[in-house]
Amino acid sequence: MPQMLALVIVVAILFIGDFVSIRTKAWIPSVFIAAILFILGYWTFFPKEIISIAGVPPVVATMMIYLLITNMGTLLSLRQLKEQWKSILISLAGILGIIVALFTIGTLIFGVKTVIVAIPPLVGGVVSALIMSEGAANAGLTTLSVFAIVIYVMQGFAGYPLTSIVLKKEGKELLQKFRIGEITIAGQTKDEVGKPKEEHKMFRKLPEKYNTDYFKLFRLAFVGFLAYGISTLLNPILEISPFVLCLLFGIIAGSIGFLERNVLQKANSFGICILVLMLFVFDALKNATPSMIMQLFYPLVGTIVIGVIGMYIFSFIIGKILKVSKNMAFAVSLTALYGFPADYIITNEVIKSLTEDEKEREVLTSHMLPPMLVGGFISVTIVSVILAGIFVGFL
Repeated sequence: MPQMLALVIVVAILFIGDFVSIRTKAWIPSVFIAAILFILGYWTFFPKEIISIAGVPPVVATMMIYLLITNMGTLLSLRQLKEQWKSILISLAGILGIIVALFTIGTLIFGVKTVIVAIPPLVGGVVSALIMSEGAANAGLTTLSVFAIVIYVMQGFAGYPLTSIVLKKEGKELLQKFRIGEITIAGQTKDEVGKPKEEHKMFRKLPEKYNTDYFKLFRLAFVGFLAYGISTLLNPILEISPFVLCLLFGIIAGSIGFLERNVLQKANSFGICILVLMLFVFDALKNATPSMIMQLFYPLVGTIVIGVIGMYIFSFIIGKILKVSKNMAFAVSLTALYGFPADYIITNEVIKSLTEDEKEREVLTSHMLPPMLVGGFISVTIVSVILAGIFVGFL
C-alpha cells in the first residue's frame, strides 16, 4: 500500500470519529468509533503495519508523547496540582474496587490465574499488559498470555462511552453552578476573577518576533529532555516513568514562566501531535484477531464488567467521603481503562459539546481536565506497572 493512501485512510477514520462525536454531541466518543473502524480494517484489508506505512513509526510516536504530556502539564498550575490529592485517592480507590471485585467474584467464575493476569492490564497500559503477557507465556499459560494483550486492547470499548456519559452529566451541573455564580475557574480566587493571566514571565522582555514556533518547541523539548534525564539518573535507585516527570516538569515550567500555557497550540503543532499519538494507540488493535476475540470473549467481557462495577462502587464511596460528585469520581476512576491521550480527548470533546462560550469552556476545562489527567497518570502509568510487577510473581 502506498504511503499516501495509508495516510489518507487512517486520517479519514479519525475524521469519521470526530464527525460522529460532533453529531451525537459527544454521547459517542470519537475514539470509540475510530477504534471500531480500525479493528474492522485490520480484520479485512488493512496491512498490519498500516500506521508505520502512513509515516508513524513508534519512535515518532514516542517523541510526540514527550511533547504532549509536557504540554499537558502547562495546563495545570502548582496550586491545582496540590488540589488534586483527591483525584489521586479516587483513582487508587477505583483500582482497589477492581481488585476486590475480581478477586471475590471473578475468581469464582474465571479462576485465580485469569484474574491475576487480567487486573494489571485492566488498570493500565501497554507496559503492564506486556509484563503479564510475558509472565503468562513463561508460565506456560499461552491463552492467558494472549488474554493480557486482548484485555488491554479492548478495555477502552467500555471506558470511552461510560466516561463520555458521566462527564456530560458533570459538565451540565458545573455550567449551572457557574451561571449562577457558585463557581469560577478552578484554582482562581474571587479577587482574581476577571484579571488577565500573566504569560511567559521569563521572556517578558523578549521581542515577540523572536518568540517563534521553533523557540516554543525548543523550550518544550528541553523540558521533556530534563524529565527523561532525571528519570534515567534515578533509575538505579527509584524507577519513575519519564512521562510522569514530563507532567510534573510541565506544571513547574508553566508555573515559573519558562513555558507558555498551551504551548503546543501556540506553536501551531498540537493537531499533528494528537494525530500521531492517536494513530500509535490504534496500532495496538492489529493484534486482536477475530479468533482471538471469540476465544476470549467470555472472560474478556466478564472481567471488564465485574471490574467496572467494583470501580463504580468504590469511587462512589470515596467520592462521598471526599465530597466529590459521583459523576466526577467515576470518570476519574474510568481513566484506568485507557489513560492518556484518550482522557484528554474525551474530556475536551464533552466540553466542546456542552457550550460554545469560551469562558464557560475555560471553567469546565479547569474543573474537569486536571483530575482526569492526574487520575490517568496515577492508574495507567504508575500503579498498573507496580501491580504487574507484583502479580506476575504469582503465575
